[in-house]
Amino acid sequence: MYMQLFTNASQVTSRLDVLYGRKNIAELDRYSNVLRNFQRLYGAGSAYLCSSPGRVEFIGNHLDHNGGKVIAMTVNLDIIVAFRPNDRQEICIAGKQRATLRVNVNDETPCDHSPGLVKGVVRYLKQQGYAVGGFDAYTDSVIPTGAGVSSSAAFELAIATVINSLFNDGAIPPRVLACAGQYAENTYFHKPCGLLDQSVIALGGAVALDFADGLAYNKLNVPSLGLSMVLVNTGASHSALSDLYAQIPADMKQVARFFGADRLADVDEKAFFARYDQVAHLVGERQALRAKHFFEELSRVNCVEQLLTGAPEQCNGGLARDGGATAVQNTTLLHGDDALSDTACKIISLVNASGDSSMYQLRNCAVNDTDRAIADIVDFARSVCPCGARVHGGGFAGTVLCVVPTPQARYLVRRLSEQYGADRVYPLKLRQCGAITL
Repeated sequence: MYMQLFTNASQVTSRLDVLYGRKNIAELDRYSNVLRNFQRLYGAGSAYLCSSPGRVEFIGNHLDHNGGKVIAMTVNLDIIVAFRPNDRQEICIAGKQRATLRVNVNDETPCDHSPGLVKGVVRYLKQQGYAVGGFDAYTDSVIPTGAGVSSSAAFELAIATVINSLFNDGAIPPRVLACAGQYAENTYFHKPCGLLDQSVIALGGAVALDFADGLAYNKLNVPSLGLSMVLVNTGASHSALSDLYAQIPADMKQVARFFGADRLADVDEKAFFARYDQVAHLVGERQALRAKHFFEELSRVNCVEQLLTGAPEQCNGGLARDGGATAVQNTTLLHGDDALSDTACKIISLVNASGDSSMYQLRNCAVNDTDRAIADIVDFARSVCPCGARVHGGGFAGTVLCVVPTPQARYLVRRLSEQYGADRVYPLKLRQCGAITL
């Protein structure tokens, strides 16, 4: 595979549109600083460059662990890496936001934090028969940590992509790169994550991921719908929430076992709804509601996929069986030249229905009865302008994703920033490529 050595940031200019949607002086400055610091630290006149993005879960909340589907997208927030191979069998990574870490590629001793993630990626790739060697690197990340944009998965895929480029001529398939990141989190970071985050970052763009039989995916060519995305960080901590996260797949699988299956994906939807009252009585109301969310959210994911692939006539479902979110009409949103298409309006309605289902059926929008962090942001965003707003990611803490008509995006960002602080509001753009070497 062809790899370019960069001596200065001006050589990156032609790549900025692909990575960030436009040529941006701030991004050019980032690359200039990364190259300058790499040259200063390692005494090299040039370096290779890698960019690994964050991601958003567009729709499909808590479906992957029970064999469901998720639509996710890589976004314009990324970690960039300047790197070159060395002859020391050591991975040395310095960075703007991190202390220098050093990992011997033959050392598999368990450890946590970033060194553990590096060791986990290295170990998995070696187990799969791929070549691994030492390299020097300098990183800079603008992916916020703890904000649900998968900063750790972006770091893992950056390491995997560097190894793929330097020592394997780019021959490692995206699925293997994703599995290396998941292995690192499961084995060294002790976080029982699925394959969602790593997969979309390895694949890039908008992707419909289907976990019914391992992992299948459909890359979506998203049309210009006149919609923008805004992420809002609640500011609440994810610490001590592991048990709440783990309870959701456990509850869903408890319902699946009632039907003699291991996952809800293997349960007939009609059979579940026909026996819903019995499930609620014998298994539990919380478990039944979470299973109900699974099936209705899966319908919404399928509907959004059909809308994005140009088959809106096949999208007949998606709203909750008991009413759910009120459908958003075109006239409610914008008028005249700024009026949205029926497809865009349906997507906003489905995002809101997803948010309501997570709030009231999945019940992952609050830690306790007095916790209003997520609900307040959802309510505020919907009151500011007609938009879709839903919990993003695991829930209980974390972030809210807003899908807003592009002409009103700046206004929404301003109002959210005034209400919650500009440092907690992130305007996002879909990025069409995943983790890559430039």
